[in-house]
Amino acid sequence: MAPQAKDVDEYIEMQRNAISQNPDCGNSHYNLAVALMGLKKLDEAEQELHTAIDCSPSLAEAYVQLGAICMQKGDMEGAMHYNKMSVKTRAGFAPGYANIGFLFFQEGDVDEAIKYLQKAIVYNSKFVQAYTTLGNAYLFKGLVDESIEANKKAVEIQPEFPVPYYNMGLGYMEKGDYDSAEENIEKAKSMGYEVPEKILSELAEKKQV
Repeated sequence: MAPQAKDVDEYIEMQRNAISQNPDCGNSHYNLAVALMGLKKLDEAEQELHTAIDCSPSLAEAYVQLGAICMQKGDMEGAMHYNKMSVKTRAGFAPGYANIGFLFFQEGDVDEAIKYLQKAIVYNSKFVQAYTTLGNAYLFKGLVDESIEANKKAVEIQPEFPVPYYNMGLGYMEKGDYDSAEENIEKAKSMGYEVPEKILSELAEKKQV
């Protein structure tokens, strides 16, 4: 078994040593980049990711991480470019499709968002974040039943994730099922989700009618 690093600095040192022994190992450059991202050393991480891709052109994960760096820098166009490269590099790469869907949703292009998020869950049926974002997109389109179903799927996969419970609460409010709405919103709250006061007030008013 490979030795385990005690902390991120030791892990980085291990990756640098691996690179010094095998400079063409894309995985070592990638691992180093992810550790550097954790320390917010984004420019250095970006260089390592490009090197990782030069060494291993099919390393779709590196394109996704470049997209993540772009997002942290507020460059949504760059984020879209790199995520599209990830799915071009590796067909059926679910994280790339999910990120593209998320970016389209952020841009307000809900139809394109739904298309790519559906692809993400086709390629990875256990992708909780993709189901959750898809549930949001469906709700935005007024497809309330579809939204509830997508969030139910997310909860099945990860029962302790509060966001889909909150989203289901919003869906049930849209349907006028205020008991189910309250149950799900309270569940999200119990897991630490900060429910907007406006939603709680609206739900309380609806229940009194």
